[in-house]
Amino acid sequence: MILVDDVPVVPGSDPPSPSQVLEILAALTDHPTLLSASHSFRNTPEKRFSISEESGLGSVTQPKCVYVFQREYAIVDPALVDVVGTDEATTCVGLVIRNRSNGKISIAHLDSPAIVEMGLAQMLSQIFYHDLQDEMDVHVIGGFEDASLKRINHSDGSEIHGKVGGYSLPLCIKLIETLLRRREKFHIQTFFVLGHNTRPDADGRAYPIITGFLVSVCSRCRDIQWVCIPACFDRTSRCPDEVVRRIRITACSDDPTWRGKLLETYHTQDDKFIIAPCYWSWGQFYYASTLQCLSDSEMLDECSTSPYAEGPDFVDNIRRQFDYIIKHPDWTETFPQRQPRVFERNGQGGWRRCH
Repeated sequence: MILVDDVPVVPGSDPPSPSQVLEILAALTDHPTLLSASHSFRNTPEKRFSISEESGLGSVTQPKCVYVFQREYAIVDPALVDVVGTDEATTCVGLVIRNRSNGKISIAHLDSPAIVEMGLAQMLSQIFYHDLQDEMDVHVIGGFEDASLKRINHSDGSEIHGKVGGYSLPLCIKLIETLLRRREKFHIQTFFVLGHNTRPDADGRAYPIITGFLVSVCSRCRDIQWVCIPACFDRTSRCPDEVVRRIRITACSDDPTWRGKLLETYHTQDDKFIIAPCYWSWGQFYYASTLQCLSDSEMLDECSTSPYAEGPDFVDNIRRQFDYIIKHPDWTETFPQRQPRVFERNGQGGWRRCH
């Protein structure tokens, strides 16, 4: 169930038809409250998050951060974590859900309609205990108009958006459809997607305005305070185990156990990262070896769903993944005896590998 200003958004039928989902998507995009929230979010200065800058020269500790990559999710307890976030989202959509009753926060970086339904169930698994009275605050951020849109006129004079290709719109449609079908109460606070998150360049090509965000929580307050703002992270804060986790995004596509699921990474109760084993084949080794011979522009076209919109370090990140696979073609070197890679907090709030 979707609510805005505590008012349920009710489709005309249950389950909603595709046209009804499109109508609701358009209504959310144009809702005055959400328009105001999008305007405020867009005009909030982007936070540049860096572990080295956040810790400071005179500080022995740093904010306890949980970072999620594409197709990952994490459920965090504000008593254990200060900051949670994601970035590098172009056609992807970031989703934040907070249970008003227990304060737990779930965050995901969604990259495909195929993982939305099961992924949402994963996100709710530890913040929602089948009490339908619980209220959820929801922020939906990301995706842009990566394909042309047209207006479809209904007989009653109303208009809805129609789809002509693209990645972001199908993802947003599936997310809205799934939220509508579920019985939990989802209060949409931010809906900064598609047209709201699009800017054209001089040649008319579309770019996302914001590609990342963070949620900052204050558990020291009696009522847990939290804020969601635009953000970007550098390499020091996209941790732990950055390269292996990046490889896992593509490697998991060959593993049927992950089909339709978000990647489990962070263990909420223990405040640990547990990177489950994944395997890469000799086919992926050959693919990595072949693509390393490409120019940067060729690799960008080959590896991105939105080549014009990627960040400046996109190709470097891809090359580092390929370098790792080429140097470690046998995945069991990375996951000996098929055991996960486990990281725990060090004394300064960062991460250290324990096994």
